[in-house]
Amino acid sequence: MREATDPPSFLKLCAFAPLRETSGILLHTGGFNDVALRGWVGYASAMFLRLLHGFLFLCLATVVVAANVKLGVDVLEEENFASLEGKKVGLVAHPASVDSHLVSTVDVLRRTDRCKLVAIFGPEHGVYGDEYAGVKVGDRADARTGLTVFSLYGKNRKPSPEMLKGLDALVFDLQDIGSRSYTFISTMKNCLEACSDAGIEFVVLDRPNPIGGERIEGPMVEQGFESFVSALNVPYLYGMTMGELAQMVKEQVAPHYDKLKIVKMTGWKREMMWEDTGLKWVPTSPHIPEASSCEAYAATGILGELGQVSNGVGYTLPFKVVGAPWVKGEFLGDALNRMWPWARAYYKGMVEGSVINMEESPCPRGLHFRPVRFKPFYAEFKGEACEGVQIDLDPKDAGTLIEINFVILATLDAPKLFKGANAEEISMFDKVCGTDEARKWLVDGRDLNDLFKKWKDGCSKFRDLRLKHLLYN
Repeated sequence: MREATDPPSFLKLCAFAPLRETSGILLHTGGFNDVALRGWVGYASAMFLRLLHGFLFLCLATVVVAANVKLGVDVLEEENFASLEGKKVGLVAHPASVDSHLVSTVDVLRRTDRCKLVAIFGPEHGVYGDEYAGVKVGDRADARTGLTVFSLYGKNRKPSPEMLKGLDALVFDLQDIGSRSYTFISTMKNCLEACSDAGIEFVVLDRPNPIGGERIEGPMVEQGFESFVSALNVPYLYGMTMGELAQMVKEQVAPHYDKLKIVKMTGWKREMMWEDTGLKWVPTSPHIPEASSCEAYAATGILGELGQVSNGVGYTLPFKVVGAPWVKGEFLGDALNRMWPWARAYYKGMVEGSVINMEESPCPRGLHFRPVRFKPFYAEFKGEACEGVQIDLDPKDAGTLIEINFVILATLDAPKLFKGANAEEISMFDKVCGTDEARKWLVDGRDLNDLFKKWKDGCSKFRDLRLKHLLYN
């Protein structure tokens, strides 16, 4: 079989073969004759084809490089399940637990005779991803496989000794999205602790961080604000894979545990976004339907916790629009696009009809806020006409994504928004942030740049702390 990096021979020939001789071109004192004209046409055509085929070759080479990323489950298969040989295993899985050919990891383990899959464990949203965020899921018998499915988002969020009884290893294969409040990394921590307590192996099949391995942003988790949406003391965007996080967690909560195994990916580099991997995206939960939803979640997921503005959950663009019935979309878009540092004052003035004389200072590159109108089908403002903005962001070029949450809240009058939120919503906002500092800063109307600088200083320290746990580059 041809190696993936070996382009088709016809493209090699087309791209690099020398041009044919053009000696048929005849020059005359009075100009070109018909033969000469035909010769020049032929020469120009040959040059065009050569350039075109060269371009196609480069495109193919780029795609081939991207397609070289192999997931942990792919590597497990290639190694003929050596790390699981002869073992009875449980599997933590969800819909995105697939190999690079979109074969479910459940089926990958069921069809091999090198190990025996005896139970499945489901995180938030369930094994099939058909449960909404925050909805408790019960244990069940899986009609498709006949296996028991233990829920890790119901009565138990940590595998109990009874669940792990008879297992030699617990295999973990969840696709993460790179944000701390997305609970799969919390489930990973609980599973590692449970395996340490039970004395069985914990095997992580590694997967890409879809927003890359270099984006580190936001606050750490302060003492007293630990929760299932802030279970790991890492920045809100942590720039690590699940396998790398597992190594960090082991050092923190089970330093003497020696049965953690990471099945690494091959071909993945830290600077890669999901689209660079050549892999197909499978929704990880109902409101993360596309890979681009991951960076959108980072940009608006926090502000949605207040319940005072919609972040698109309940509409066709989850996390990609922000608005409410009382928002003026045109003014909001103008304020964010043109007056980023003082968007609040500009927006307020436009809404009140005041004359605004300010020096234009555009939003960071890689961002654009398009005025939009939408009507949510469910969740916040169900059936109500809303105005707001659709956020267009380039994850390779955009600045700090998490700051978008707080700039928009400030622009829309944060003190008023927090006053309208109930105690449960405010508590969840603080838990997701991992601190109450962000809320207090917004309510007091203080300069957000000072808060952002403080976070960046913390992220710089974390970047050094994580180095010993990195598996790639």
